Amino acid sequence: MSGHPPDITEVPVPRPADHGGAAERGGPIRTMLVDDHAFFRRGLASVLEEEPDIDVVGECGGGEEAVGRAAALAPDVVLMDVWMPRGNGIEACAAIRQSLPRAKITMLTMSDEEDDLFQALKAGADGYLLKEISVDELPDAVRAIADGQSFINASMATKLIGEFTQLAKRDAAAARPAAPQLTARETEVLRLVARCLNNREIADELFISENTVKNHIRNILEKLQLHSRTEAAVYAVREKVVEVE
Repeated sequence: MSGHPPDITEVPVPRPADHGGAAERGGPIRTMLVDDHAFFRRGLASVLEEEPDIDVVGECGGGEEAVGRAAALAPDVVLMDVWMPRGNGIEACAAIRQSLPRAKITMLTMSDEEDDLFQALKAGADGYLLKEISVDELPDAVRAIADGQSFINASMATKLIGEFTQLAKRDAAAARPAAPQLTARETEVLRLVARCLNNREIADELFISENTVKNHIRNILEKLQLHSRTEAAVYAVREKVVEVE
């Protein structure tokens, strides 16, 4: 028997043609892990498999495999490294985003390089986590990601806001087409998203239900043609919907 663990493991669960999110189906969160270090993958899987509402349906060791496995398994959440020898995570993220627009893709990486962060978000990633995240935080992070929350480590978020603030200043004098019209309530919700409040906190702030918050966020993303809350927060800063100190 070979001493090397397999690069790919999966649980072949049939999927319906229209893949809704975990919350909509009422079932466990189908999660796929993509990392070229098999030992690290298995560590993640062992933590997540202890949770009754999370199923690790697949693992693979490179971006090229990830695209095919995601198409076959249709996971709700993909946790993926950035740099891997067999296809990088950013390219895989863009490809998975095209085939599975409702999947939630979060980069889980050692890289704290600004360019990797920006390229990942440009490719459609919903979040960017460093591997320093604790095992206690990981299951709750997966649940929140599946529910539409965007996660970025605090240090990376600082870099992100700083960079886009500079871009906003450089673009201030440039003519831009008229921004899509948001309702007053949608604008309020967008401001709170940019302040990194989660759905429950927004609901409490505005005295509305969490489902109403989710509907507003869905409408905001559709109107602004954005993929994630992170992009919406960046938009709010760039368009000066919120002030950055």
